[in-house]
Amino acid sequence: MAETTTNQPAVDFRTEPARYTHWRLAFDGPVATLTMDVQEDGGLRPGYELKLNSYDLGVDIELYDALQRLRFEHPEVGAVLLTSGKERVFCAGANIRMLGQSSHGFKVNFCKFTNETRNAMEEASAESRQVWLTAVNGACAGGGYELALATEWIVMADDGNTAVSLPEVPLLAVLPGTGGLTRLVDKRKVRRDRADFFCTTEEGVKGKRAVEWSLVDEVVPRSRLAETVTQRARELAAKTDRPRDARGVTLRLLRRTIADDHQQQNGLVGYDHVTAKVDRRRGLAEITILGPVAAPPASPAAAVAQGDEFWPLAIARELDDLILHLRSNEEAIGVWVLKTEGVADTMEAYDRLLLGHPSDWFLREVRLYLKRVFKRLEVSSRSVFALIEPGSCFAGTLLELALAADRSYMLDGTRPGEPTPPATVRLTAANFGAYPMINGLSRLAARFLKEPGRVDDLKGRVGQDLDAGTAAAAGLVTFTPDDIDWEDEVRQALEARAAFSPDALTGMEASLRFGGPETLETKIFGRLSAWQNWIFQRPNAVGPKGALQVYGTGERSDFDRRRV
Repeated sequence: MAETTTNQPAVDFRTEPARYTHWRLAFDGPVATLTMDVQEDGGLRPGYELKLNSYDLGVDIELYDALQRLRFEHPEVGAVLLTSGKERVFCAGANIRMLGQSSHGFKVNFCKFTNETRNAMEEASAESRQVWLTAVNGACAGGGYELALATEWIVMADDGNTAVSLPEVPLLAVLPGTGGLTRLVDKRKVRRDRADFFCTTEEGVKGKRAVEWSLVDEVVPRSRLAETVTQRARELAAKTDRPRDARGVTLRLLRRTIADDHQQQNGLVGYDHVTAKVDRRRGLAEITILGPVAAPPASPAAAVAQGDEFWPLAIARELDDLILHLRSNEEAIGVWVLKTEGVADTMEAYDRLLLGHPSDWFLREVRLYLKRVFKRLEVSSRSVFALIEPGSCFAGTLLELALAADRSYMLDGTRPGEPTPPATVRLTAANFGAYPMINGLSRLAARFLKEPGRVDDLKGRVGQDLDAGTAAAAGLVTFTPDDIDWEDEVRQALEARAAFSPDALTGMEASLRFGGPETLETKIFGRLSAWQNWIFQRPNAVGPKGALQVYGTGERSDFDRRRV
């Protein structure tokens, strides 16, 4: 089905290898090579050139697509070698001209998406057993080094010139935007004093010092770089549990329709299983996810045979694309309202299939994809409310949406004259750790930090349909209005939420959503929300004499020297 639209969105996250401009994929048995060869005139928007393998959002959209396809379409691949197609240049990082001319919101969304993509690379290495490694064949700066940091092994040419660097502080008066500082000290455990020097020098570090300081894992003569990194890739691929002879699943371009009524300020984004009604007057999007209508396949092999039509994979892809679309193209829509429709029995049957074959590569990839989508929902700077009504299907995997919401409202009873039975929610095994949050906890464990025993108690209710009163007593929903109060209470709650300062809500939500332990991801996203939102608006970075504005002009930055 071709896309129909009356108002083409500014950013489309859908792509496929035939459309790639900046990346090349090649395969040699269990090793895939992903080559970055950014076309200078291939920017997502006019006004800048992508020189020296610098990247913009369009480059990263292709990278994210390649990452997804490597995991689903190539089960035989156990290692992914990331390298550059440019002579003596690996990657100069995010394009400075692009950053200088972009709005604040675009910059922050860009940083968030690129970091989510790098998190997915790390997850591929750790949980998909598809390990990523990097061959640094030239200058590797800023976001280019952050890209390498997301892989598990870095081999760098030792030629007297090639270096890694994070020059954002001295050069641009901003911070590395995709977790570079956190990965430096938390992931690679670089000593603080060395990290301090490294992050305040434009030249970076090269050769044996880069290995000694744990900035890279190996340096080898340029003449041996390709040989060495290929050997390392084959060693890593030999350890994978991914099946060499399995059939992959092709990810076709998503079917999507977009309609827009500018006069009424309404929009509609539709997929096969997910729909979003956008109400710009009220500042909200009503998102409905349709549960499965037919019984699940009888086996993992039958699930693979369904390809990208396999329901859990289909809704993961559609919801993923919708979140990205709304984040980038509907910035003023600050409240997302989640609804579901379907049958709990069918949803629970799918959960039994998804969780019942822990060693199957395809079902593992589907579970990991769903986990990434739920995480993306939670780290989005939007208020999320769930409405649980008669006919809803908040069960198991779909119940995770309500548990991820900032608040949930469940109708107690039925509406007069409606034959649909009262709303219920249902726990399945999927709610007890299948889809951990960025803090490493299940949503139930995070919900009951003060009462961890309640999570064990709830395991005794798996498979039960819990009505509004029971769900409230169990702590699974926030409010349970009856049919008399429902419309007014929900309307007032949504209107009040949309009326608050979006800046304050972004900070509040990021602070409240991830209680419990800190992880690499919580640190990165917490600091991204706080520091980058702040620094990207400071005159020292974006003022008339700010570093981002005068970069490349020969002028010197004029900093306000006061510390705040």
